[in-house]
Amino acid sequence: MDPIAFEILGVPVRWYGIIISFGLLMATLVAMREAKRVGIKEEDILDLLLVAVPAAIIGARIYYVVFNWDYYKGDFMRIINTREGGLAIHGALIASIIVGIVFCKVKKIKFWKLADLTGPSIILGQAIGRWGNYANGEAHGGPTDLPWGIIVGGQKVHPTFLYESLWDFGVFLFLLWYRKRKKADGEVFLLYLALYSVGRFFIEGLRTDSLMYGTIRVAQLISVITIVISIVIIVILRKRSLSNNDEICE
Repeated sequence: MDPIAFEILGVPVRWYGIIISFGLLMATLVAMREAKRVGIKEEDILDLLLVAVPAAIIGARIYYVVFNWDYYKGDFMRIINTREGGLAIHGALIASIIVGIVFCKVKKIKFWKLADLTGPSIILGQAIGRWGNYANGEAHGGPTDLPWGIIVGGQKVHPTFLYESLWDFGVFLFLLWYRKRKKADGEVFLLYLALYSVGRFFIEGLRTDSLMYGTIRVAQLISVITIVISIVIIVILRKRSLSNNDEICE
């Protein structure tokens, strides 16, 4: 597949950017619809996007550069040139969470309530966005003889972008089902983090372009840490919610 969709005044527009933009649009529509249901203003969602999206891009780039420092060090123009690729979802999530916490303090919105609203939207955006990797011929796995393998560089390989896209879409559907059954604010977002990390851990093991810290795949390490932290916080939030309910009953 040609990664260039078309050109505008000689500037190439890549399928990757188009697909990512479509994923962002769909995520925004889902979030705004959910905002109505939980009593958060739609304009607050748009305001959050205005600061969270740029922060996510910067965070994704910084994360990627840090773990590829030998390649980027000493070359500022290479560091900021994202058109050559090099964005990591974990960096985007870290930056978005930090921005979300600050945003909620400024807007006086409960963080966990807003986080629950965004969880399904984010994973839907990821499910769509992974197809941008296909357009770029990147984020694939090692050799395979499986019938659904794709040809990259003349070799049949695991379509790990597809595996993750399907997993993410499944998590999206589960979160839509679970959001009305949660026992405490924050559970939906934390389940998003945990479930995404479960899928990412196993899929990352098939990839050939993993960011490495010595002999450890960084995404797998971060996934394990995220799963543990998410479960611990869910337990804490549930206990706190139960305690508050008991006080109300008294």
